Amino acid sequence: MSAPMPACPAPHHEPAFGQICARLRALQPDHPRVYAVADMADLGRRRWWRLADGIREGRIELMYRRHVAEMTSPEIAAEVVATALIHGVIGRVTALLVADGRAWDPGLENLWMHTDSDGGLDWAGLDDTTLRVSAGDRLAGAPGVVTLPCEQALFVWLAHRCEPALRLVQHTMFRCAGLSPRRFWALVGECVRGAATYVPDLARTSSARGSARGQGFVAALEERGLPVRRACLVR
Repeated sequence: MSAPMPACPAPHHEPAFGQICARLRALQPDHPRVYAVADMADLGRRRWWRLADGIREGRIELMYRRHVAEMTSPEIAAEVVATALIHGVIGRVTALLVADGRAWDPGLENLWMHTDSDGGLDWAGLDDTTLRVSAGDRLAGAPGVVTLPCEQALFVWLAHRCEPALRLVQHTMFRCAGLSPRRFWALVGECVRGAATYVPDLARTSSARGSARGQGFVAALEERGLPVRRACLVR
C-alpha cells in the first residue's frame, strides 16, 4: 500500500474571501479600493487603524479638523467625513450584499480603516474574513463561509452587526462636528440606497434583485431603531 499523500498547506486566504475581493475590485477597475476590503493578516499597519481604537484616540476629530481647514463650510466638512466613515462601515458591505447576497462581518471590533496621504479614508480591512451567505448560494459549505437560512436572516444579522459601529460614529460626529443625528442617519440611508441603485449595474447583476435586497436591508436597519428611511424624508 502506498504511503498517504501529505496534506497540502491551507492557503492564507480562504478561497471564498479571495473570490469576493476580486469581485469587488473589478466593480471599478480604475479605482479598485472603492468597494474592496482587505485581510488585515496580510498587511502591515502603516496608515491603518482599528475603527474602535481610532474613535477613542480622536482620529475622527483630527480628520474633521483637516477637512474644515480645506473647505469653505464646517457643515460640508462634517458630511464628507461622516460619508467616508459610513461607506467604510456599511457602504462596502452593502455593495456585496446587493450584488451577490453575501456579507462579511462589519462589527465594530472587526473593522479597520486606511488613511491615504491626504488624510482621507480610501480602504477598509477585516480581522475576521468569514463570509455569510444564504442557503442555496454556491459558496455555502465552503471554507470560511457561514450559511444562514435565507436572505431575510442575512439582512437581520447584518443590521445587528452594523449598528454598534454606526451608533458610535454618529455620536462622535455629533460631539466633534455638530452633525445632527437626523442628517447622519439620512446619509446612512442614502449610502444603502445608492449602492442598491448603482452596484448591480457595475456587477452586471439583476437591478430588481439588488433593489429588493437594498429595501430588505433598510427595513432590517429600521427594525433596530435606526431611522435610515424616516431621516431621509425630512431634510
